[in-house]
Amino acid sequence: MDIFGGWDNYVERLERNWQNVVKPEDTVVIPGDISWAMDMEGALEDFRFISKLNGQKIISKGNHDYWWTTKTKADRFLKENGIDNISFLHNNHYRYEDFGICGTRGWINDGSEPADAKVIAREVIRLELSVQSAVSEGLIPIVFMHYPPVYAEVENPDIIDVLKKYGVRLCFYGHLHGRAHGLAVNGDKYGINFRLISSDYLQFMPLNITEIVHNCKK
Repeated sequence: MDIFGGWDNYVERLERNWQNVVKPEDTVVIPGDISWAMDMEGALEDFRFISKLNGQKIISKGNHDYWWTTKTKADRFLKENGIDNISFLHNNHYRYEDFGICGTRGWINDGSEPADAKVIAREVIRLELSVQSAVSEGLIPIVFMHYPPVYAEVENPDIIDVLKKYGVRLCFYGHLHGRAHGLAVNGDKYGINFRLISSDYLQFMPLNITEIVHNCKK
């Protein structure tokens, strides 16, 4: 059985759905995995594709984004290529009304590799820097991650501790595809509403999270 079943013509489907529901004035957050390229130059056509879609786009890092570089270099590369509607989420936040769009890539926590602990420690720092930057401006932090902080019976307690510490009530994540959807956590855990937003889970239809976000203020 193909775990990526349902991906036929996904680029065309995504583009059609996106343009039908996203307005030019909207903001869209993409939590990683936008290109298989190994460097920014190799990812240029993917950036151009994303740029021509409606809205302002905010991109964070995924596990397949090998092109990822420093925010300064990435910003400069897009500017040099005439792309002005894509921003990068990396140790920072972006204001949206009373909310701060925060996040980082995250990492797995299955205990199989000792090196994972070091990667997780770095991701915890990046997440905290991002959330702190929003909270310091009096914004309500909304977190977007690539890896799920919780998955089936596996949890990443260090990431979850940061979410709890700053009172994060909404955490969106991707990474899970195909049959893995069945083990995703969708709903409240530890007072945090976790939501899977992988493209195939959403059937390549951008999700309007405005109402979900606004409910955080109630």
